[in-house]
Amino acid sequence: MTRLGRGGVEVTPLGFGVAALGNLYTPVGDDQAHAAVRAAWERGIRYFDTAPHYGLGLSERRLGAALREYDRADYTVSTKVGRRLEPADGTGDDLANGFAVPAAHRRVWDFTADGVRRTLEASLERLGLDRVDVVYLHDPDDHAEQAFREGYPALEKLRAEGVVGAIGAGMNQAEMLARFVRDTDVDVVLCAGRYTLLDQSAATELLPEAVRRGVSVVIGGAFNSGLLADPTRQATYDYTQAPPELLDRALRIKAVAERHGTTLRAAALAFCSAHPAVASVLAGARSAAEVHDCADQFATPVPDACWRELRATGLLPPEEPS
Repeated sequence: MTRLGRGGVEVTPLGFGVAALGNLYTPVGDDQAHAAVRAAWERGIRYFDTAPHYGLGLSERRLGAALREYDRADYTVSTKVGRRLEPADGTGDDLANGFAVPAAHRRVWDFTADGVRRTLEASLERLGLDRVDVVYLHDPDDHAEQAFREGYPALEKLRAEGVVGAIGAGMNQAEMLARFVRDTDVDVVLCAGRYTLLDQSAATELLPEAVRRGVSVVIGGAFNSGLLADPTRQATYDYTQAPPELLDRALRIKAVAERHGTTLRAAALAFCSAHPAVASVLAGARSAAEVHDCADQFATPVPDACWRELRATGLLPPEEPS
């Protein structure tokens, strides 16, 4: 287990991102979702990340139901605030937002102090928990002023009250996360897709700043939404069809990995977890089989010679001098 920042919340090096259990893109059955969480537990995963956004609360409900068979002191849960759910007429579906669920609720951007508390209270009810360990401000890209002026102080107050153990922000970009690390007292930031074999933009400012200030980083999107898991013409990169040049790069990295007796998926996970700022890597999965595969890949060694060849051929940037 690794401690987040300077606080007392701990996470496992491999975490389970449960967005897919909210019917991301296609439906997942209740039994399949429960089996995925059970498989994660069997493989030693004790950190689970969710959000109201994922399936309009379905991910939270399923995660909470699956975790009820375990001792609350034995696992860490993070959820997110910033998208408050309000009842809707329920007609149609939520596929426009990526989730195969009925549109029984609508999302309202809300980074106010009141919105943060109301959103967290609703999450606790869906999860069936009296507390969560980590709360992130979720995707405040277009709401920076309100997030810094109102949302962050609200989280700081919740932490001071002991309602949550650790606070931070979760985004698909590195620049604003670096601002959170630099200008606030967050314990952790969740950076999705910006520190991978194909995109190292988080290494410019965010990761070095996190190391300097003792802030932990959780990495999501290690496979860049699919391309680094299975590089084919149908693969997605950042949730849209992968550009040909990135598909070619992924295939070249895959060839190097296999030449050194490992896999592209193992290299993708190992790359993320190796940085000293990184406390945990979230693996997204929608079934027990996918969870077991992620755990297997996370445990698969990646030879030093593989990294040397990737850097020598320009597929990864040169290592910075220590």
